[in-house]
Amino acid sequence: MAEIQPLRGWRYNPTLGQHIDEYVSPLFDVVSARQREALYRNPLNSIHLSVPRGDDPAGEALHRLQQWQQSGVLRQDELPGIYAYYQYFRLPGSTREYCRKGFMCHIRAYDWADEVVLRHENTLPAAVNDRAELLARTEFQTSATHGLYRDDAFELERYLDEAIRTPLYQTEEDYQGARDVLAVIQDAAVIRRFQQVLASRQVILADGHHRYEGSLAYRQARLAAQPEATGREGWNFHLMYLTNAAADDLRILPTHRLLLELPPGLTDAEFLTRLEPYFTVLPKEDPYDLPELIAGKQWAFGLYLQDGQAYKIRLRPEVHEQLSWHTTPEVKALDLTVLHFFVLEKVLGIVGPDAQRQWPGVAYVRNFFECLQRVDHGEARAAFITNEVTMDEVERVCHSGAVMPPKSTFFYPKTIGGFLFSSVRAEETTHPFLAEFSR
Repeated sequence: MAEIQPLRGWRYNPTLGQHIDEYVSPLFDVVSARQREALYRNPLNSIHLSVPRGDDPAGEALHRLQQWQQSGVLRQDELPGIYAYYQYFRLPGSTREYCRKGFMCHIRAYDWADEVVLRHENTLPAAVNDRAELLARTEFQTSATHGLYRDDAFELERYLDEAIRTPLYQTEEDYQGARDVLAVIQDAAVIRRFQQVLASRQVILADGHHRYEGSLAYRQARLAAQPEATGREGWNFHLMYLTNAAADDLRILPTHRLLLELPPGLTDAEFLTRLEPYFTVLPKEDPYDLPELIAGKQWAFGLYLQDGQAYKIRLRPEVHEQLSWHTTPEVKALDLTVLHFFVLEKVLGIVGPDAQRQWPGVAYVRNFFECLQRVDHGEARAAFITNEVTMDEVERVCHSGAVMPPKSTFFYPKTIGGFLFSSVRAEETTHPFLAEFSR
């Protein structure tokens, strides 16, 4: 199954590493415009490599990368290794500190058809092309995508726990409130054990579909230009952060739906009338109770309208068989599939997943309180409050070969950019120590 390799990571030099918070950045697809502008003011922040600016952004990134490497801003580790990466965090309203344990390595960039790396969402071609161009110009990866493997025996965690006791560096608190810690494992026997465990596993891509597909596109382009390639070249591999799907500290947060508009002339009362053939609709006094009222209940949602009225709605079980999209039973069972089919298609007339992905009338919001505020301020006509997708649902959908509705999962916390860099240049595979781990 999955082939992984150690890598010679590029990192900020030890002096800069003492203040690593100043140089890390959010991932390219979650960083806000305001965050970008603040980060750009630091000439050494990793945002300049991951989300470059200018008339030729990829060229600008390459120029800056070469400067940083030549001046010693970034230094490459002498020996290859697997990098332990822990994220300590708390969830809103909870005093418990979680620790998501994982490791960063190179993984072969498998095509989806190989069924080794599995996806659960579709991608946007423009974003994939952007990532592929940046990789082609720089041959450098600024952040790891997030993959999941399942090991109920938790065999690798003991090696990770040992390594993390001597960290290379750590953040005090990243942009999302997590504390990130990096360490390295360079013991050959331990690295081989990591390879052996992953060799019998499939990997589910939790986060980073566009970056992963960018690596696939770059690999395919290099193969077309170099048909005599051996398969060991650096561009055959992709930087990935792997975590154990069996761990309780793997958290998925819900993403709610805001309806920014309703059909012209449709009142709130008429909207509720259209919902009633499909859902039981129960008025509730306090909208802030909605998350608790729907928690753990299949096909249940909170609804908040501009008149300040809240409702708990739940699909009538007998109508579920009307869900006629051509997809797998695992996808049809999802709350969000039910919401998109019966509300967006049947009630609002936005027919089919493709049309819904392009429809500007829906917004995806993670913060529950923001949902209520935007409805109160007249920025949206309605808010649908959802439960989180479970890890079991993610696994079942991926193994069914299908994908989820857009914005179904929000794995928390996100990995950060600039914590560890990876080169895919040809010379990355020539180190004698690396050759020990090649098949």
